[in-house]
Amino acid sequence: MTISPGSTIGIVGGGQLGRMLAMAAAKLGYKCHIFDPHEHPPAADVAARFTRAAYDDRSALEAFAAAVDVATYEFENLPVDPLNVLGNKLRPGTRSLAIAQDRAHEKSFIEECGARVAPWRQVNTLNDVRSVVAESGLPIVLKTRRYGYDGKGQAWIRAAGEAEAAWDAIAQEPAVAEAGIDFSAEYSVIVARWADGRHTFWDSPENVHRDGILRRSAVPCSAAVAVQITEAREAALRIAEALGHVGVLTVEYFASESGPLVNEIAPRVHNSGHWTIEGAVTSQFEQHIRAICNLPPGSTELVGHGASMDNLIGDEVNRWPELVAEPGAHLHLYGKGEARAGRKMGHVTRVER
Repeated sequence: MTISPGSTIGIVGGGQLGRMLAMAAAKLGYKCHIFDPHEHPPAADVAARFTRAAYDDRSALEAFAAAVDVATYEFENLPVDPLNVLGNKLRPGTRSLAIAQDRAHEKSFIEECGARVAPWRQVNTLNDVRSVVAESGLPIVLKTRRYGYDGKGQAWIRAAGEAEAAWDAIAQEPAVAEAGIDFSAEYSVIVARWADGRHTFWDSPENVHRDGILRRSAVPCSAAVAVQITEAREAALRIAEALGHVGVLTVEYFASESGPLVNEIAPRVHNSGHWTIEGAVTSQFEQHIRAICNLPPGSTELVGHGASMDNLIGDEVNRWPELVAEPGAHLHLYGKGEARAGRKMGHVTRVER
């Protein structure tokens, strides 16, 4: 069923991704209703309605469901069960959330879909960690099974004596122990999928991270990545189809000598796709709206020869006067308050014409 322009789209989560979704929806004539527990979430500034309530507040979610024609979410660290009150209005559904928010379930699922990940094991105790170190060798990275993003919930073990410190660093939470791997680059496959199986891909951006946080994404990718894109896209589509995913889904990859290795999946629009706002005919945000509302797919072709996106982290946002004056630079500020260290405050995109 097509959700026509003029309808109301509910967005669970009011961060910068929700903000950019709401802006893309407004372009197509939709109204947006934000659901978020914070007092002044960035997305509420550009939306028609805002409900402030906890993500597990069932009565508030029921009222929210009654007020929207379709709903989506902007991040995956949400309690799954309460969202079931949204029923079939929620696109993508809670299965995508449940898989993506638990790293052990995610890795098992990825392997079941015929894609490859770095060697890994579940660890629940310090003894488990020590066993992995003894049996699998080093280096190893511990990643908490839940609530990890932008480098949070991770600790490296590069020497046997570091096992206990790493376990303490992740607060002794259930985790996966993942083997360190050699790779030449990191990249993303961003796919939008419709309920009837239609799908589109964008050019895959090559990504640069620092301290676990994405700093830059650029298209076109290097030759080392380009030779892996066909296989990586096939795996990403299998993952989206197995989830029954509707909307945008992002799969992050390592370019290893043996081919693409999945790092993680994000069942949503993604930071590495922000360049598409100015760099592609149809942005990831507009395409997500098109998919969940069952509108025709938009073109994902580049509008120029290439594009790059640089995040503005923490006090880097104070560069806004020079960036807003730079010819050809497209500045996006998220309307957040304090510019804390490691906080994504905005981004700037440059398109190569």
